[in-house]
Amino acid sequence: MVVHIRKMVVEQKQWLDEATFRNGVALCQMLPGATAMQTAAYIGFKTRSVFGAGASFIGFGLPAFLIMIVLSVLYVKGHTLPPMISAFKGLQAMVVAIVANAAFVFGKAWLKDWRGAFIALTAAVMFGFGINPILVIIVATICGMGILSKENNTSIQTTVPQHPYFPKSFLLIILFAAIAFVLLFIFSRPLFDLAFLMSRIDLFAFGGGFSALPIMFNEIVYDRGWLDSLTFLNGIALGQLTPGPIVITATFIGFLLYGYPGAITATIFIFLPSFILVISLEPYFARLQSSPYFNRAIRGILYSFVGLLLSVVIQFALNIPWDAGRILFAAGTFIALIFNVQLPWLILIGTVLSVIMF
Repeated sequence: MVVHIRKMVVEQKQWLDEATFRNGVALCQMLPGATAMQTAAYIGFKTRSVFGAGASFIGFGLPAFLIMIVLSVLYVKGHTLPPMISAFKGLQAMVVAIVANAAFVFGKAWLKDWRGAFIALTAAVMFGFGINPILVIIVATICGMGILSKENNTSIQTTVPQHPYFPKSFLLIILFAAIAFVLLFIFSRPLFDLAFLMSRIDLFAFGGGFSALPIMFNEIVYDRGWLDSLTFLNGIALGQLTPGPIVITATFIGFLLYGYPGAITATIFIFLPSFILVISLEPYFARLQSSPYFNRAIRGILYSFVGLLLSVVIQFALNIPWDAGRILFAAGTFIALIFNVQLPWLILIGTVLSVIMF
């Protein structure tokens, strides 16, 4: 997605130059949340301030939200029908392969020495023993700042404004978020709990949308029991049929719990915190980028997500009754992703084959 955004913004529209765009992508990769969504917000912010950020953010995510609503409605109405049951038998196995590929890609990109492997393994073991993933991430942050401090670090000297300017419209976004939480607390405690949970998931999802999965899975399935693990897997599979980030699964979760109000609430608050972070920290980006403490903390968090994703793969796999057909689906999906086959096509083909085979 980021590659396509760059082609449009830098080459076709020429809204930003190459250096500015790269700085934006680097900022979004350092912050929690879905990277492509944040990149869209960054572009809007740099070109049309806060309201531009909001327009591009909503425009980027709206198609996926609308498609996910339609898919959720169809799921509720037809998930007990034999063809739908057959389709999800194969899709559940494919989701295991998708998350396994994400763990592989994370590991290949980040685990370069024993320090990273140690933090990843520690995170996997802690999560495997039922420790909350947010606590695991905090431990990984501390480990990153401690273990990685023994490396040679060089800081980039940059000039950063001491008092960055924030437009008044930024305060309106903060005010909107605060009022929304207060109103939900007063008029609908279930929706407030959902909004608060989704916000917390977004705030700890460093490294992109896939990093939200361990937290979301633990909170939704184990801690609260709102959905069973197979239904959660089905939601991920449906999310892959949309053009949006994987955390669009939040729309599915909200819809199954509280209908359309739940879907809207979950979607807004799975993205709102990271949106606020992008537009609030952009003026401080040079300072963050030059801080060795911040960089070591972020690296520790990213290492931990390799272990967290690996643990989620194991937990997903343990919930599936494996047979030859499901093994074939999972193996084929993993190999196809290694060769960069587009995921929506894989899901569509897998759905058809699953209906035929099962």
